[in-house]
Amino acid sequence: MSESSSGVNTSSGSFPKSHSSQYSDLSVKHTPPSVEHSPDSGVVSTPLPSSRFRFVSWHRLEQSDVRGNQLTCPRVREGPPEEERLIREEGDVLQERWGRRRRRRTEELEGQRWEERLQENWENCLELNLSYQDLGDPFQRDNFFRILRRLIRVEKLQLVDNSLTDLSSVCLPRCRVLNLQRNHLVCLRRQLPKLPALEHLCLSDNAISSLGGLGAALGGAPLHSLTLSRNPVTFTQDYRSRVFSCLPKLQVLDGIPKLPEDSLPPKLHFPETTRMCNIL
Repeated sequence: MSESSSGVNTSSGSFPKSHSSQYSDLSVKHTPPSVEHSPDSGVVSTPLPSSRFRFVSWHRLEQSDVRGNQLTCPRVREGPPEEERLIREEGDVLQERWGRRRRRRTEELEGQRWEERLQENWENCLELNLSYQDLGDPFQRDNFFRILRRLIRVEKLQLVDNSLTDLSSVCLPRCRVLNLQRNHLVCLRRQLPKLPALEHLCLSDNAISSLGGLGAALGGAPLHSLTLSRNPVTFTQDYRSRVFSCLPKLQVLDGIPKLPEDSLPPKLHFPETTRMCNIL
């Protein structure tokens, strides 16, 4: 038995489906039993039997009926088609030449893509972890957002460390728990997804510097806990009281339950000196 990059066990005799040339090459060429010497440690390394599956999605494996809603932490990062990669490498000279071939290829794969999307079955996912996808190419980000828009029933979603900057085009109508830790969000007003049922939200380790739009973005949700730790906004004066004034139903902020002084309006806080005691 060998394990693919998506975490699905496959038999050693199964090969990727051959509906694209890049994957058919993987299924034909066997990894030679060559050894590599590390220049630092001198340790001899041998390719693993599963190395031929490292660029293959689970729905492109033969004899695999696993659906997306059955996977806990799938790898959804996907590269562009072979034609698009060649165009990028050669420039605009091959644009017209590959245009007709690309359209024909698209028509041929349309049926197979539809079957793949049915097998992905993202619409029925209830809990999903899409963290650490390494979305370094626009094509990968487009495919990632395509999946996010299909998560109409997800209730718990992890999107940690994906370099996300704007999720305003995404709607997660049933999501109750959302983790957006270690991304590149800077604004609460225009960059959060639509979350009408959200109860727990983690936004730690982003670049949020203002509480503007917090009530408009999350005021309509039954939000119970919010985490904004390690954001510049946490250094704002009267930070906690300002957050609770924007979100009256909030009970926990940065892991600390709501305190009596958090209910006071920011301008009515007592000066720091009045809470000091003198030791004689």
